[in-house]
Amino acid sequence: MTNPTAAMLVIGDEILSGRTRDANMHHLAQELSKVGIDLKEVRVVSDDAGAIVAAVNSLRAKFDHLFTSGGIGPTHDDITADCIAAAFGAHIDVRDDARALLQAHYDRSGQELNEARLRMARIPDGASLIDNPVSIAPGFTLGNVHVMAGVPSVFQAMVASVLPTLTGGAPLLSQTLRVMRGEGDIAIPLRDLADEFADLSFGSYPFQKDGVYGSNIVVRGHDAGRIDAAMVRLSALFSA
Repeated sequence: MTNPTAAMLVIGDEILSGRTRDANMHHLAQELSKVGIDLKEVRVVSDDAGAIVAAVNSLRAKFDHLFTSGGIGPTHDDITADCIAAAFGAHIDVRDDARALLQAHYDRSGQELNEARLRMARIPDGASLIDNPVSIAPGFTLGNVHVMAGVPSVFQAMVASVLPTLTGGAPLLSQTLRVMRGEGDIAIPLRDLADEFADLSFGSYPFQKDGVYGSNIVVRGHDAGRIDAAMVRLSALFSA
């Protein structure tokens, strides 16, 4: 039985320009691995409505889940909610439950729920809200698309809200062996071992320390016993 699959769509000119370094993909990949949902693809798109809609429709059709990050704030360039609505052909407007959350939050803080902040209560018809205990403004899920903020602390809180509602599979397990040999020396025996353990994934990640080449060999899979067996063989191959 295969695990559910997922993709991530990172939205924002600030990511593509290099002004902001994305941290959300790393967090999502780790959290999905724990619950047995396999992250298969990550795309980054600019704040362009056509590009966002096209990417959303492509990825939601290809994978069981699509997680988006960015573009649901109060400013004019926060267009993700509108793009998700367009992708699904859904109407979007300020929704009463989202507005009530924001109203209570800004009343407590003594601030006005002005026109800009009210943009964060615009939710496509048919969507369910994603809880945001950090800054209150909700994300939302429509179909198999989970729409979340780009701010890392808020994104992480939203991931924690969503994951318990999803059905996962077998968690992804891994072990690592550090080998003080260059990849050119280990490539052939490593390939043969990967063929023998075809149900596992083998990755080689080279490094250099004090002029000596080495590699961290990572074995990943869903069966702890098989990973243990592969690690025994790896150790025997590269112990000398």
